[in-house]
Amino acid sequence: MKKLGGKTYDCAAGCPVEATLDLIDGKWKAVILYHLLSDTIRFNELRRRLSRITQRMLTRQLRELEAAGLIHREIYAEVPPRVEYSLTALGRSLEPVVRMLWTWGDQYLAGRRSRAPSLNGAASPPQLADH
Repeated sequence: MKKLGGKTYDCAAGCPVEATLDLIDGKWKAVILYHLLSDTIRFNELRRRLSRITQRMLTRQLRELEAAGLIHREIYAEVPPRVEYSLTALGRSLEPVVRMLWTWGDQYLAGRRSRAPSLNGAASPPQLADH
């Protein structure tokens, strides 16, 4: 048995995937990580980039990513206060995973746009390019 983030995993087949998904689960965490790949970003800039997220949800997701050690929050003693977020080394290690999620999603969306419904009304699965 292994403990990670307060949860215990039995380390059966698939456990590393479960542990990884537990860190980046939810609608916004991977998207936040994607935006932080390129730069250090202030809270309000993240909020502008993620226009459909509420302030409360963004705060919650950022706190969870910080607690997991994936992002760093820097608070500057200024008026008004300035808070910036950046990836930690651990968060940066997820870069290949986040970029592959983007690539897969881009190909999936392109396939969805170009597919015609099949005879039974269900859409056919996307054909992804080999890498």
